[in-house]
Amino acid sequence: QVQLVESGGGLVQAGDSLRLSCAASGRTFSTRAAAWFRQVPGKEREFVAVTSSSGGRTEYADSVKGRFTISRDNGKNTLYLQMNSLKPEDTAVYYCAVARSSFYFIRSLYSSSGEYDYWGQGAQVTVSS
Repeated sequence: QVQLVESGGGLVQAGDSLRLSCAASGRTFSTRAAAWFRQVPGKEREFVAVTSSSGGRTEYADSVKGRFTISRDNGKNTLYLQMNSLKPEDTAVYYCAVARSSFYFIRSLYSSSGEYDYWGQGAQVTVSS
């Protein structure tokens, strides 16, 4: 069992930066891929970024590529999302997630919320124009 707790959300202005953190419990975290998703009311949860268990491989949604950076510190059991050049359309609740044990770096899979076993409670990020 893995418990995930996000922190670092808040209200910022367009162009600002923000870093989200996701603290994980247990030893499973360091052995699984992990990701960030986001969701706005009335829409489906949207893939943002994913990293391999070691952090050596990362993939991003086109909408955030070049602005967001996903990273992890397995010694601290923590996942991060550095968000730069924020835009109003980045406003959403951001969720961290830990992948299933059988996980493949195929876009149609890693971008699907169904490939993740554990989820945090979410952190609100609001970007004003």
